[in-house]
Amino acid sequence: MQKIELMAPAGNFESLQAALDNGCDSIYFGVEQLNMRARASINFTLDDLEEISRRCSEKNVRTYLTLNTIVYDHDLSIVKTLIKRAKEANITAVIAMDQAVIAMARAEGMEVHISTQINITNIETVKFYAMFADTVVLSRELSLRQVKKITEQIEKEEIKGPSGRLLEIEIFGHGALCMAVSGKCYMSLHSHNSSANRGACKQNCRKKYTVIDQESGFEMELDNEYIMSPKDLCTIDFLDQIADAGIKVLKIEGRGRAPEYVAKVIKCYRDAIDSLYNGTYDKEKVISWMQELEKVYNRGFWNGYYLGQKLGEWSKEPGSHATQKKVYLGKGMHYFPKAEVGEFKIEAYDLAIGDTILITGPTTGAQEMELKSMFVNDKEAQTATKGDEVTMKLDFRIRPSDKLYKIVKTEFAKN
Repeated sequence: MQKIELMAPAGNFESLQAALDNGCDSIYFGVEQLNMRARASINFTLDDLEEISRRCSEKNVRTYLTLNTIVYDHDLSIVKTLIKRAKEANITAVIAMDQAVIAMARAEGMEVHISTQINITNIETVKFYAMFADTVVLSRELSLRQVKKITEQIEKEEIKGPSGRLLEIEIFGHGALCMAVSGKCYMSLHSHNSSANRGACKQNCRKKYTVIDQESGFEMELDNEYIMSPKDLCTIDFLDQIADAGIKVLKIEGRGRAPEYVAKVIKCYRDAIDSLYNGTYDKEKVISWMQELEKVYNRGFWNGYYLGQKLGEWSKEPGSHATQKKVYLGKGMHYFPKAEVGEFKIEAYDLAIGDTILITGPTTGAQEMELKSMFVNDKEAQTATKGDEVTMKLDFRIRPSDKLYKIVKTEFAKN
């Protein structure tokens, strides 16, 4: 059985490196403003394409450029330039929903993947887009039963993309869900003149609302729930059913998330997929992975519509339910390669032996570990505080742009 491709989000170089370090098979990213996370992440520039391609090719990781927003006439020249540069940089494929973008990518000889924004729900629509694309992302509202029927028809009818390979089906596997149908929403446009379909969502659905009876003026809070803010999707506990449904690509959402989120989620799903295919996937491991996933940003978890639920599961509190959070301590100063020692300047809060620390950076990615020993102002010590210079043993190079954090428990931690 073909192993599921694990597709990771990359909103910046820190997250890109975190994804690569933790075993992704492919990454997806946006450049400038023409992607669905135009405001939620830093985004890359045209000049970053070569570096993205270089880092990924070194690890045999595929690269997907997201160009999946609504495109207006004044965008067309930019789209054409971006696709041309992506081709020159050996980016693997373009993720698109607009027919103009699809046509431009095909004209340039680039592989095309159809975005979930198209909302594909049946085999005949799959056949249509197979004329232009090698991978199709299905609607997020389908059940696994419906998905499996589509993948079985692809094999039975030998539906192939332009490459000559059987068409591959991708689904959304983990992360933030939107109340809108496959991500198409106009609330933000109406309320703030800021189009979610241009990557500029104001997240109206994540807010708390009160219903008012227009006749009596009676106000009512809706059961203390954020009724338009779904819990985050998690599929790690039924990954065996996803594989059985014939899924070839599993996408992890999170281009607006921190690098430690990407590191943690990709590591868990990498372990899960590998366990699934070597026969060691079991309930005990699922429990362990779930505990790890709860440590990083989440709104609580549910299974989406894959297992047949008719209604969403809504958040009861705003923001993250993560059981851990990071606290900024300081910045990287120097790395001594022969001694394998990193030096940091503590700029806030205290650090102590036994603390779990996180180091992030554009080249470092997201490295988490327990602090077992350190020198403070050139003397071995148990604690450090603001203003101190700290050195510690590290088996990876740090740079002045790197940041040092301490990981602490939150109110959502069970103990």
